[in-house]
Amino acid sequence: MNVLAMDTSNDVLGLSIVKDGIVAGELMTNVKKNHSIRLMPAIDQLMRDTQTKPEELDRIAVAHGPGSYTGVRIGLTTAKTMAWSLGIPVVGISSLKALASQGRLYEGYICPFFDARRGLVYTGLYDTKLNLIKEETNLLMSDWLASLKDLNAPILFLSQDIALHKDMIEEYLGDQAVIADAGCHYPSPSYLALAAMEKEPASLHELVPNYLRIPEAEAKWLAQQEKR
Repeated sequence: MNVLAMDTSNDVLGLSIVKDGIVAGELMTNVKKNHSIRLMPAIDQLMRDTQTKPEELDRIAVAHGPGSYTGVRIGLTTAKTMAWSLGIPVVGISSLKALASQGRLYEGYICPFFDARRGLVYTGLYDTKLNLIKEETNLLMSDWLASLKDLNAPILFLSQDIALHKDMIEEYLGDQAVIADAGCHYPSPSYLALAAMEKEPASLHELVPNYLRIPEAEAKWLAQQEKR
């Protein structure tokens, strides 16, 4: 099975092509640039570098959130459009689960998270087999850490935003907190592709963004409607 995987759900742009379980090529950048401009040229380059023709793809994998609303939409739209035009299935994988894959060799709990501003985070808790122990959620980091303290077990933290929350994590959890090395804080798109090989694809039209909370503009609009 040949899989093209893409992740534009956060600052990292990640692409990978996996052929029959072997990583043929991978591209990752961590720069704050518009994914809508860079994604298709990057896909074209990776396809050329790995000598992969579009008709040779069997499946497309995409990180469908949570994360940047715009980034999630860009990835989903591109993945679904390519899958529809090629007549192949597309598989959505949680962006948090994709990041948690970076810690799958750790013997303990794994906590991926993304900063959601105003003290909030998108997060969840996984075990080493990437089973969800605590459901993915959007809440205050302080409340999340307080709930983790009750586990009384070591927890590996993974995040591109680790620097924003490292002090609070260590303040709340002390020795329970394990901060991964720098290279582990960014999701490998190859893990995304491998995860998609094991997951049954859903209908193309059923694949929707996993925002975990509604966009701020929509929330303001709903608030205005309630006042009326």
